[in-house]
Amino acid sequence: MEDLDGARNQVNADQIILGQLRALGMHWDGDVCYQSKRLALYQAAFDRLSEQNLVYPCACTRKEIADSVLREQGQFQDGERPYPGTCRTGLPAGRKALSWRLKVPEGVFSFQDRLLGPSTQEVSRAVGDFIVRRADGVWSYQLAVVVDDALQGVTAIVRGADLFGSTARQCVLAQLLDYPLPTFLHVPLALDSRGLKLSKQNGAPAITVDNPLESLQKTWEFLGYKRILTTELSTFWAEATWIWGQSAGRANLHSNS
Repeated sequence: MEDLDGARNQVNADQIILGQLRALGMHWDGDVCYQSKRLALYQAAFDRLSEQNLVYPCACTRKEIADSVLREQGQFQDGERPYPGTCRTGLPAGRKALSWRLKVPEGVFSFQDRLLGPSTQEVSRAVGDFIVRRADGVWSYQLAVVVDDALQGVTAIVRGADLFGSTARQCVLAQLLDYPLPTFLHVPLALDSRGLKLSKQNGAPAITVDNPLESLQKTWEFLGYKRILTTELSTFWAEATWIWGQSAGRANLHSNS
């Protein structure tokens, strides 16, 4: 359960999410892990990076980074604002740290996506040194999820295509921490008429679990599969899980709006 940013957490939101998952026939192994209870694990990973001289304090604001990108490139490539390395050799005089960044090594990093195929990114150029901890002590999404996945033994990650751009930098972190790399599958996003993903942030209505099987069937069809002929949740999951586990050619995922 990703709850690191305490100021944005809504009371009982976790229980609502878990209740929806149960209603849809999903289950999990063992206790649910909360990131807010795993801070010592993130600190330990940060300390390992620090011992290798791979992290450093940074005083740059978002505006300063954006201005630097525009001066050098004239535009934001692929929505990224690569960090120019301003504080890599030390904080400017009179400035205080606003974050801690990872010293991204040079070179191209590759990973295989089950749907999108092989992908490469030169993270040091496309992204630059990225944040692993904010000055207020909040751990970054990038560091937290890499540590979580590795220490929980996660071997296959399935998530939305909007997170595809984070994958290469997470591979960098995993390699620097000597973690095994999982496999990846980024599924298409459901979009509204404006081309925005269906999310709470964009005002999309919450998922309904009044008819959980129908909600699952619609999601299954959106991903490009044929509706499973059943009236039982258990049968749906048995057949859907088997189909999902086939080769990439059988996955037949596609994007709809």
